[in-house]
Amino acid sequence: MSFQIASMLLASALLSVSAGAAADAKRGEALYAARCGACHSVADNGAGPRHRGVFGCHAATQPGFDYSDALKHSDIVWDEKSLDRWLSDPSAFVPGNMMVVRLANEPGDRADLIAFLQSVSQGERSCKPGATMPAAAITTHP
Repeated sequence: MSFQIASMLLASALLSVSAGAAADAKRGEALYAARCGACHSVADNGAGPRHRGVFGCHAATQPGFDYSDALKHSDIVWDEKSLDRWLSDPSAFVPGNMMVVRLANEPGDRADLIAFLQSVSQGERSCKPGATMPAAAITTHP
């Protein structure tokens, strides 16, 4: 009986790894445009902050956007795990933040969105990976 349980756990773990490895950045780009595009852009701040270079940076450090105090003090670094939690339920992850809309309830959608955000974070960044920007560099959006 314990061999069957161990086999089932291993199979489940392998399926989880396979599902994570199958993230589709192209599909994530389409989801981003459809679900996030009303408030966010890769290149420019709008109602929400821009997302180019966000992967690997501390939350609330993209220049030119007025973030909530809750997000500024969250000490989050955007990676697969933190983005998955954020996209699942931003209000539960960081109570008091300004984004209260849940746009990616399905794990596959979140994985694809995260793959897209990671793809647009390659190259030049506006913040250093895992480092916060000085408060003076953070300004309000128009």
